[in-house]
Amino acid sequence: MHNYARTSHKNLARITKFIRELEPDLVGLIEVDQGSYRSGGQNQVEQLAESLGHYHSHAIKYGEKSIWRRVPVLKQQGNAFLARNRIRNETFHFFERGMKRLVIELELEHLIVYLAHLSLGARTRHHQLSALYDLVKRTKRPCVVAGDFNMLWGDREIDLFLAATGLQNANIDGLPTYPSKKPRRRLDFVLHSKEINVRSFQVPLVKYSDHLPVVVDFDVEVEVERRKAPRPPHCYCPEPGGLVAVGAGF
Repeated sequence: MHNYARTSHKNLARITKFIRELEPDLVGLIEVDQGSYRSGGQNQVEQLAESLGHYHSHAIKYGEKSIWRRVPVLKQQGNAFLARNRIRNETFHFFERGMKRLVIELELEHLIVYLAHLSLGARTRHHQLSALYDLVKRTKRPCVVAGDFNMLWGDREIDLFLAATGLQNANIDGLPTYPSKKPRRRLDFVLHSKEINVRSFQVPLVKYSDHLPVVVDFDVEVEVERRKAPRPPHCYCPEPGGLVAVGAGF
């Protein structure tokens, strides 16, 4: 979401407008600022959530004892979810290797979603993929694995992971996502289990970051269909337990 040398107030406004127009049920954010000087000390996840009327979940992307948690600006970098419907549970996993170690596991009514930012280094990235594999194989519900995978080795890397996990790549046309100015690499992925039906996959050509955003419309096969029911009005209110909730849940 950022250029490290500049403040990001105007860019945040553009991103907020872009997301609002999409009316998404779920948003994953990579490298969002949680309170550095660029955001005026404000947590951008909370700002986005309040503007959109969504619940949110976020954490710093480095390990708890990492030296990067003491580096100015970088120490406020994290990953996050925004969710229209109530978040049932959240778990913050951390890889054993790499600079960026956070994996957010989000439990929704019919779905488990994992959000990750993998290492640039191939050897470390392969260890992280192995850890992701373990998470996916333990999941008993339909799931999505998404984020910046930094698959610099090309299709072979992602194909091996898909073969091992049984997940499917939503980007069946191989649309590039990086760099945003002249995209030629597929670094950002949305992978899904077979119970999920992808209706559309888009990579809008908007330059709010060095990566292009990925927009996926999908359905989850469920026994009881509730998604067509009217949504209650949104509100912004703190929830017990320290998680600030935005939006009205079911």
